[in-house]
Amino acid sequence: MFDAIRAYVRAVEWFNRLIGRFAMYLIFVMLGVLLYSSVSKTFFQPSIWTLETAQFLMVAYFLLGGAYSMQLDAHVRMDLLYSHLKPRTRAILDALTVVFLLFYLVMLLYGGVSSSQYALEYKETSYSSWSPQMAPIKLIMTFGILLMLLQATATFFRDLAIALGRELP
Repeated sequence: MFDAIRAYVRAVEWFNRLIGRFAMYLIFVMLGVLLYSSVSKTFFQPSIWTLETAQFLMVAYFLLGGAYSMQLDAHVRMDLLYSHLKPRTRAILDALTVVFLLFYLVMLLYGGVSSSQYALEYKETSYSSWSPQMAPIKLIMTFGILLMLLQATATFFRDLAIALGRELP
C-alpha cells in the first residue's frame, strides 16, 4: 500500500512540475500581448482582443501554476507559531488543514466541470465586443483545479507519512 502511495505522489509531482514549468512561461506571452496592446493603442488602431487575452493568460498562469507552487511550498503562509513547531507537529497540522482544502477543491471542481459543460453545450461567449468562446478558458480552469486537487492529495499523503514517522522520497 505504501508503495502505491509513493508511486502516486511521484507521478502527481512529476506531472505538476511539468505543467508548472510550462505555465511559468505564460507570463512572457501575457507581457507580449500587453506590449502589443500598448503599441497598437499608441500608434495604430486599438485591438479589441488584447485585454481579454491577457486576462485569460493570467488565469491560465495562476491556475496551472498553483499545483506546482503548492508542491514547492511557495504559497504565502502566516507564520506566528508554525516555524517553532517540530516537523512532525507541522506535518500533523498540515495534514489537517489539507482536508479542508480538499473539500474546497472538490466543490470548486464540481462547479468548474458544470460551468465547462455549460460553455461547451451552449457555445457560451464573453460579453465583450470581441466575444470569444468561453469553453477553452473554462476547460483550462477546470484542469488547473484538478491538478491542484491531485497535488493537495499528494501533499496530504506526504504530510501523513511524516506524521507517522515515515518519509516519502
